[in-house]
Amino acid sequence: MVYRIALHESGEGYSVSVPGLPGCWSQGATEAEAIENIKDAIREYVSVVEEQLRGEHIREIDVAV
Repeated sequence: MVYRIALHESGEGYSVSVPGLPGCWSQGATEAEAIENIKDAIREYVSVVEEQLRGEHIREIDVAV
């Protein structure tokens, strides 16, 4: 799956968030490290959401934007 990320450079490195996943943030000393770290954060985020939705009636829909 493809996610859009927002990178923010600071004097301490990079912070990175996923606008489509509220609260999904990470950081790294370099841009590359921040991107690798957000990949792990996305995996964990999705895992938690899947666990919370277990047993719920879920549907997927296509939405043209």
